[in-house]
Amino acid sequence: MNLVGVGIGIAGVGIGLGLIGNGALQGMARQPEAIGKLQVQMLIALAFVELMGFLTIFATSSFK
Repeated sequence: MNLVGVGIGIAGVGIGLGLIGNGALQGMARQPEAIGKLQVQMLIALAFVELMGFLTIFATSSFK
């Protein structure tokens, strides 16, 4: 059952990363002068989403 939960969690991380990238690219296309600000905010958001993925993997592996 743990593997199903990890799979769902990682799928959520993948969807989240895709949505962040999509939003950032749309923002960059609409306002090219704000690319620097958008990239910094996008990278911070990507780091938090990746952290949730790592926490999902490590938290479920520690219960075995």
